[in-house]
Amino acid sequence: MIENNMTNKANIKILFMLGSMHFINDTLQSLISASYPLLKEELGLDFGEIGMITLFYMLFASILQPIFGLIFDKRASSRSLMFGMAVTCIGVILLATLNTLHGILLAVSMFGIGSSVFHPEASRFTHLASNGQRSLAQSFFQVGGNLGGSMGPLLIALIISTNGRMNILYSLSLVAIAFVIISHLRKWLVSIPESIRTSGSAKKCSNPLSRAKTISTIAVLLVLIFSKYVYMESLRSYYTFYLIDNFGLSISSSQIALFLFLLSTGIGILVGGIIGDRVGRKTIIWVSILGTAPFALLMPYADLTFTLVLSFCSGLMLSSAFSAIVVYAQDLLPNRLGLVSGLFFGIAFGISGIASAVLGHYIDIYGLNAIYQFCSFMPLLGVVALLLPNLGNNKQLI
Repeated sequence: MIENNMTNKANIKILFMLGSMHFINDTLQSLISASYPLLKEELGLDFGEIGMITLFYMLFASILQPIFGLIFDKRASSRSLMFGMAVTCIGVILLATLNTLHGILLAVSMFGIGSSVFHPEASRFTHLASNGQRSLAQSFFQVGGNLGGSMGPLLIALIISTNGRMNILYSLSLVAIAFVIISHLRKWLVSIPESIRTSGSAKKCSNPLSRAKTISTIAVLLVLIFSKYVYMESLRSYYTFYLIDNFGLSISSSQIALFLFLLSTGIGILVGGIIGDRVGRKTIIWVSILGTAPFALLMPYADLTFTLVLSFCSGLMLSSAFSAIVVYAQDLLPNRLGLVSGLFFGIAFGISGIASAVLGHYIDIYGLNAIYQFCSFMPLLGVVALLLPNLGNNKQLI
């Protein structure tokens, strides 16, 4: 156990720093989708090209995350977070200053690389600091990210949309804060033996299921990730356009509505983590995803007020599943924490990117309303969560 290496108070401190890092990282990452209305207006992009930007970003993030996770499974580095944040910093500068589609694609690829380093490594460090309460710790980490993800639209609405895209450079102040936090995290990391820092445990743990059963269970988890992120991306990338086209909202007002939706996802993650350690991860997973269906199915037919309410409820319900899915997958392969974290974060990013590109293409053909009616059925796939085997509590001491 690494419990002797740090007190409970230190664990809380480390979780707070990791959550804060996730907040900063995802605030910066959220500037991409929040900038879409500005980019569309300034560069004359169509919805297909908006989808291409998301696809480019998500593919870099998704393909590289499991690769970096596998690399750090073999040898964890206390400098990894510093490298990831430096690459994201380059992306911020390019997003604020470049004025061509190819330039924006280069910028978002930098964001994708930075994210692909950050997520598997920070997730591993969250496991180390969890003290056995892994769903809660993962949710604490995730809620920082979701709150950060909600800040991009707010920054765009209050500062950038009225003063110009160059003001994205002000977000570099967050990068400076991130480097300070990383320096404190490195002091904690170097105090942990490398064998534990890499594997997450002082000893090897046996897999709870057979190889065939593990593969089939991961397949079920991937279906759930697919249903969750196709629907989530329809809101994250195109919700502002839906509100502008259907209800005549301004860009600033639509960004505030997007902020409220993303804020609901942060709340949902925290609630899901608190409940997940008590009632079980399987229960949280299927209730979260399938329980989103009523809100999603009603939203395409609602007026503005009910659209805002239903989108908030959808975000609250749907987001509570992801932490449980990641921890459940880590329980399946307890000796491959970096690979599992990178794989599931990467697949989530990949599905989001592909979904955004495909949805953008079909929005140009069929319109926003038709696509939202189609996507509203996605949460019904949550029924496959009933096929997940019950792993029990499976709380592992680290």
